[in-house]
Amino acid sequence: MSTEATEKDILRGGQFLVRETACEDVFTLEDISEEQKMMRDSTKEFVDREIWAHWERFEQKDYAFTEACMRKAGELGLLGVAVPEAYDGLGMGFVSTMLVCDYISGATGSFSTAFGAHTGIGTMPITLYGNEEQKKKYVPKLASGEWFGAYCLTEPGAGSDANSGKTKAVLSEDGKSYKISGQKMWISNAGFCSVFIVFARIEDDKNITGFIVENDPSNGISLGDEEKKLGIHSSSTRQVFFSDTVVPVENMLSERGNGFKIAMNALNVGRIKLAGACLDAQRRVIDESIKYAKERVQFKTPIIDFGAIKAKLALMATNVYVDESASYRAAKNIEDRIAMREAAGNSHQEAELKGVEEYAIECSILKVAVSEDVQQTTDEGIQIFGGMGFSADTPMESAWRDARISRIYEGTNEINRMLSVGMLVKKAMKGHVDFLGPATAVGEELVGIPSFETPDYSETLSEEKALLAKLKKVFLMVSGAAVQKYGPQLEEHQQLLMSAADILIEIYMSESAILRTEKNAKRFGVESQSTQIAMTQLYLFNAVDIIQTKAKEAIVSFAEGDEQRMMLMGLKRFTKYQNQPNVIALRNQIAADLEENGEYRFDG
Repeated sequence: MSTEATEKDILRGGQFLVRETACEDVFTLEDISEEQKMMRDSTKEFVDREIWAHWERFEQKDYAFTEACMRKAGELGLLGVAVPEAYDGLGMGFVSTMLVCDYISGATGSFSTAFGAHTGIGTMPITLYGNEEQKKKYVPKLASGEWFGAYCLTEPGAGSDANSGKTKAVLSEDGKSYKISGQKMWISNAGFCSVFIVFARIEDDKNITGFIVENDPSNGISLGDEEKKLGIHSSSTRQVFFSDTVVPVENMLSERGNGFKIAMNALNVGRIKLAGACLDAQRRVIDESIKYAKERVQFKTPIIDFGAIKAKLALMATNVYVDESASYRAAKNIEDRIAMREAAGNSHQEAELKGVEEYAIECSILKVAVSEDVQQTTDEGIQIFGGMGFSADTPMESAWRDARISRIYEGTNEINRMLSVGMLVKKAMKGHVDFLGPATAVGEELVGIPSFETPDYSETLSEEKALLAKLKKVFLMVSGAAVQKYGPQLEEHQQLLMSAADILIEIYMSESAILRTEKNAKRFGVESQSTQIAMTQLYLFNAVDIIQTKAKEAIVSFAEGDEQRMMLMGLKRFTKYQNQPNVIALRNQIAADLEENGEYRFDG
């Protein structure tokens, strides 16, 4: 396929809202190659042997064990999957790196955090922003696990407002080095890292600057005690203090004042990878819950036969199925965009940066949706285990505690909700997504005469696809009216943005599941996808409820009189089923599949 054709066919970030996607054009877990399956299986084998078998050690704050596991991962090449071969990495594509991140992260949040912090924000800034000398000097050691990386951005007064950091970098009189002074906090891997990515401000620059700083205690670097945390107990998390730390000028990362851009782009990658890191955790919780529910007998009946337990298992499985669908769809979009840019002559660095940046909206959506699903799944896991779930003798309570940080990492979920809508509006203003045109069309449709024809929904998922198209109109109706009313000041109305974001999230997640299931039904047969169809229908039913609630909340808060009445009528029209699904039957079908197979079996 030519570059021109590829560019035409690949949806740009955010365009899922205004352009229909054919199911054949989405990537699913069922599409992974034999090589990717081998990588997935070897990763699972490593995790089962080295991490899952020793999960209690991670709860005992055994930081040395985490470091030892990281070194073993390095020996297997798992720390270098995203690193180009030129710097001793495996040079894998974005989907393959997502696959490794997914399956290496499910056993414990402690190792998942160490792995993510090292391979992502600890290594990636040098890979993507470093010059050739910097990459040759540092990246091979990071890829092999000889050295470990950490990322120093957050400060006591600079969290979500990352560019407000006070750490200073002062140029020496001879112009050969900078002296960095300041305090960083919540630094993952600080206790055993070899090199820091440090962000500091030079003079009164508007934006911070990035530096590569080797961890040498004799060079004015000291660490605080290990933080006492709710979860991720064996993830080393410490404050880092810099006192006139001398850093050669050649260790500046990228250009002066480019630090904020580096930080934001690193977060984009981190957000989708965090979604990936929350997938296998859900699968493992589900599998443990199925096993326990089949063995636990109450009232002379295994509890898996009780409707209340079936409902929980069905919801857990449905969420991770949808999360997989959306995460790998976006990962392949990014991979294709990277390939398109490389074919057009961009360097790997530029192609990957621009490829991920293009789908920043989807990255924020995934970060929110999947992090909240893993929290719900672990919570339901505790509930299925009952009293044993609350006990530290089973891995459920640690899974629940570890899951909690995922809603804070990589920008809080509140920040990411507002970012997803804010970025979409900005893309519309730049003409990258025709958002305002379709929004105007929906407004005109509201005053028109609705069709009273009874559509033919005999084809698999045809009603779900039609309903999804109407749900997109809900978002366009609500956000279009809000943009019209508030203009650039919309970003000041955070609660409206949050409501709009929840609608946007449910649309993307629902569509991803529908497209995955439709694609697989066409190629594998409808009968083979009966449980996947049930999960897709169940998710959409719940999504419609969320969208109705959030849209109504927004409409009654900013619209009045005739406009409000018309929009509420439109909301009712756009969320109406022709044929309501039997929700309890769907849950029972999903739960029966889980019981029969003894595990979640839908991950490719």
